[in-house]
Amino acid sequence: METCTQVPAERAREAERLRRFRSGFYRCLTGWADTAFELCDAALCAPAPIGSVPVLSLEPIFRRSHGSLYKALARGDVDADAMRDLLVEHRPASWPLVFAVDASTWARCDAETSPERGYYYSASKHSAGKPIVAGWSYQWVTALDWANDSWTAPMDARRIPPRADATDVTVDQVRELVTRLGDTPGTPVFCFDAGYDPIALTHELAQVHTNIVVRIRDDRVFYTDPTPTSGVGRPRRHGDRFGLADPNTWSTPDAEHATTDARYGTVKVSAWHGLHTKLGRRGHWTHHHELPIVTGTVIRVDVEHLPKPTSATKKTLWLWAAGPGFDLDICWRAYLRRFDIEHAFRFVKNTLGWTTPALRTPEQADRWTWLVVAAYTQLRLARGLVDDLRLPWERQRKPGRLTPARVRRGFRRLQPTLGTPASPPKSKTPGPGRPKGTRRQRRTRYPAIKKAA
Repeated sequence: METCTQVPAERAREAERLRRFRSGFYRCLTGWADTAFELCDAALCAPAPIGSVPVLSLEPIFRRSHGSLYKALARGDVDADAMRDLLVEHRPASWPLVFAVDASTWARCDAETSPERGYYYSASKHSAGKPIVAGWSYQWVTALDWANDSWTAPMDARRIPPRADATDVTVDQVRELVTRLGDTPGTPVFCFDAGYDPIALTHELAQVHTNIVVRIRDDRVFYTDPTPTSGVGRPRRHGDRFGLADPNTWSTPDAEHATTDARYGTVKVSAWHGLHTKLGRRGHWTHHHELPIVTGTVIRVDVEHLPKPTSATKKTLWLWAAGPGFDLDICWRAYLRRFDIEHAFRFVKNTLGWTTPALRTPEQADRWTWLVVAAYTQLRLARGLVDDLRLPWERQRKPGRLTPARVRRGFRRLQPTLGTPASPPKSKTPGPGRPKGTRRQRRTRYPAIKKAA
């Protein structure tokens, strides 16, 4: 075991900051707060990955019966706006203003009594031989760091109803987070994967002080602004063709940047400003009377080699960027750091049991999601406070460089020193249970909603 060697004054400040977050989190719990708070602590102190939520009631930190565990999720409540304010308040001040936005699916394929389920893509689970599952989709916004680790700082987690426009939900999340951040020394950068509509995001976030970076397919086609003509007839809306897959259509880049990276070697970045694409009246643009011309910057990133030797062909990365002013070096680095959110999804699902409980209603899933977000944030705040309880075959890590799983391993020893705002249970006597002879009514069945393209 490696003891955390840290200056006592610095360690005391970090511990006090963690206590303030725990107190703020407890105030965000507006119903069944004591049970929900101890449930979150039990998830942090469990010695193994969470494979069953009722088993958490056996943890010593959880002083209540197993029946109150699901009641807290069914009858409790969480002030979502207060939670978002709390997460922004505890965002690492030394981290850059770079955020990743991505959605993850909570699969509920056979939960016929669960409402508001939709069909979503799933890389790990298949249904009828296709990577599509029925369930709930949650979109997370996490702060990123330049450090070469898997830590992120969740700022928001929101369920996307199957009938809602995912672009509208994304725009609302970005706009609200920028408002909560207030006056910042720089412009926030939000990174998106190729599943998002870069043109719609650029159009809807035009009045928001933020930069967006979206990955685009390498077969997309853009156009320059048309050259003015003096002829009669309708003026042209599109200029010269710019095909990403056809180098013959590329003009001279408007900006270029070259740098050297330890993992990718020589990195060359080229940018073309003022490009736009042709829009059709479908999807986000269905109800637009006149289709707009939305311009942005197309960025080409070419690296010397990949981080690890692989037989896969080295691909060129294409990005779409838009905003009041951005740095090409920050754009490509920010997008590559976006993959840290994938590590966060894997950790909260496989270790903290985010999608483990068989909850019936989406409101219960929302409450459990906030508990998981609070648990992950506490692990981040406890990075420099726990000892490294590494296994014999694990490599020693420097203090403050522990992974989320290693921090959780030591949180069990840290928790007694933090205290708890939760009140002790009033009675340990189990309830009478369900009266004899009562019959439960058949629950309503809800088919999964298939949204038209």
